[in-house]
Amino acid sequence: MKTNESENASPWENERDARRHGITRGVLITGLISLSLMIGAGVYVYNLFNREQARQHNELKSQEQTFTQMFRERDSVTNQWVLTFNQIEEDLEKIAQRENMISLESSDVEISTDRKQKILDDIQYINSMLDLNKKKIAALNAQLQKSGGSIQGLQEKIADLEGTIKERENEINNLKLALVDKDFEIGQLNERMEDLHMTLVQKDEMIHEQINEMNKGFLAYGTFEDLEAMGLVVKEGGFLGLGRKESLVEDFADSVFREVDVTEVKSIPVDSKKVKLITEHPADSYELVQEDEKRIAYIEIKDPDRFWKISKYAVVEVVK
Repeated sequence: MKTNESENASPWENERDARRHGITRGVLITGLISLSLMIGAGVYVYNLFNREQARQHNELKSQEQTFTQMFRERDSVTNQWVLTFNQIEEDLEKIAQRENMISLESSDVEISTDRKQKILDDIQYINSMLDLNKKKIAALNAQLQKSGGSIQGLQEKIADLEGTIKERENEINNLKLALVDKDFEIGQLNERMEDLHMTLVQKDEMIHEQINEMNKGFLAYGTFEDLEAMGLVVKEGGFLGLGRKESLVEDFADSVFREVDVTEVKSIPVDSKKVKLITEHPADSYELVQEDEKRIAYIEIKDPDRFWKISKYAVVEVVK
């Protein structure tokens, strides 16, 4: 029936229906396109939002890790500072103990060479410890400045340690000066003792020379011809060569004698048939010791003090 109506409709109505149908289709297509665009835009915006959310999340996580690392580094540096502070304070305590020992040792009136060397070694040790701890404090200051922080407590602690080290340095310098003064005093005392020692040595040498001079004896022995050739004896008196007596020359040279120590000479070897002492010696101060019935081996000096008392010269004539 509808078909028949369409077939019976006029051309104008058909055109109007066609136009209406086309508009409807266009609107539908446009709506579909718009819907597709809106859906696409929504998906795009959603993806952008998700990416932004992910980026912000990653950025926050990175910042969190950075802060965590910074806090760890800060805690590590702080722990290192505390450890260094403790080490410095322990070193300063050791230095103070060494200073007390040095003060006690250097307070003695006289310091032996070994103790003086120990004091110098202790002072050298303290100087090394002070230099080492000054470097530690300088490193702490550098770390504090590098970190860009300004921690009042740390700065005050560092300043306090620097002041303590300065005090220790001043005390060591005072100890050095005291040691130098004591060295000067000891040096003066040593000089006086050295002068006294030299005086005693000179006196000892003088006494020794005097004793040697007192104990010096002069010995000469031989035949009459030997003694005469030495200028020690002559024959005087008599008549026509008869009855002449041997006598000691009054003026003779010591160089022809053998110099001896009268305290050490116990005998005079002669090895001869007869022996005659030209110089005067007490008869009981010596003894002629026989080798056999015909020869005399030596003269034994039984009492050196009496033998050399009259004269320090002994001239012995032997007959071979």
